[in-house]
Amino acid sequence: MGKKIVSMTINGRKVEEAVEPRTLLIHFLREQMNLTGAHIGCETSHCGACTVDIDGKSVKSCTHLAVQCDGSDVMTVEGLAQDGVLHAVQEGFYQEHGLQCGFCTPGMLVRSYRLLQENPNPTEEEIRAGISGNLCRCTGYQNIVKAVQYAAKKLQETAAA
Repeated sequence: MGKKIVSMTINGRKVEEAVEPRTLLIHFLREQMNLTGAHIGCETSHCGACTVDIDGKSVKSCTHLAVQCDGSDVMTVEGLAQDGVLHAVQEGFYQEHGLQCGFCTPGMLVRSYRLLQENPNPTEEEIRAGISGNLCRCTGYQNIVKAVQYAAKKLQETAAA
């Protein structure tokens, strides 16, 4: 099978690339686009380290083909910060120490971003449910929950200003 041309917007930038039809999105992002923020963890969609945002939905990029993203808007963890300013979710993880080893952090950040787009004022239980598809082996999740609460509050304050 020959390569297919895919066209998509990644982190606000239009790209057009040739890919093998069987290329997983995570490999396309890391190897062809040099966007290495999303991590390859389990390669079965269980851990969430590879989570990216596609057309307004959290997607595990290790089980999604790059050709499925033709015409899509893709955001990776690299797309969260704008003009050198951290997104509120990134700031929350920093301020509330929502990470330890950092392996799950890119996927957790992108999922938390989408969670707050879907529910701007989640309860602790809603946060825990909302990030339940992303596994962390280090933190016990408490500081991750605090980080998302921090981001929710900051985003609400910014919207009110």
